[in-house]
Amino acid sequence: MAGWAGSRLSARVYDFGVEREWLARPAGVLLWGTDTRLMYETIRTIGAMPPGSSVLDVPCGGGLALRGMRPEQDLRYVAADISPVMLSRTRAQASRLQRPVLVTAADITRLPFGDNRFDLCVCFNGLHCLPDPAAAVREIARCLKDGAQLVGDTIVRGAGLRQDLALSAFHRVGLFGPGHTVDEVERWLSDAGLRVDRLTRSGAVAHFAATR
Repeated sequence: MAGWAGSRLSARVYDFGVEREWLARPAGVLLWGTDTRLMYETIRTIGAMPPGSSVLDVPCGGGLALRGMRPEQDLRYVAADISPVMLSRTRAQASRLQRPVLVTAADITRLPFGDNRFDLCVCFNGLHCLPDPAAAVREIARCLKDGAQLVGDTIVRGAGLRQDLALSAFHRVGLFGPGHTVDEVERWLSDAGLRVDRLTRSGAVAHFAATR
């Protein structure tokens, strides 16, 4: 994720798009052939977590998933990212939404949390940026409690030539990792000791849910 770590322009462009569902939908279709409503629906499941639940949002990016929290909801919500730019934007988003969030700098492959800490981890639009996403999934799984769930999405190869070319272009400029397939995503989850509950592809985006 080195390409994102200090890039304010990349962060602003990405956040501007994903924070506006009306803009994300056509952009998702044009660039990745995907229905972005699936991501926003998954984000809203955060609001169904019972009081006192602990939630890990990694990489949190600009705080997109914070919108899934209900105002009166009592969660221990931890937002983690390696990018100071993204962390700053998450803090601003938490302040705007008036959500109690612990924002912390962390490498997703070496998380500074103990074992069995979280009831839910959300991981949106991040794994495809990593050189070793399997290591990140293993580390997330370590931090989950028994019965806890990991939900999120990642861009994958194999949806079509246009999408694969876009993925390769982002890889060349250092914003994406080398790219992987849906089958590899399933293997990351299974090898991390997670039960795959859902793995579906919408265009070049694979949506997943897995339980420890």
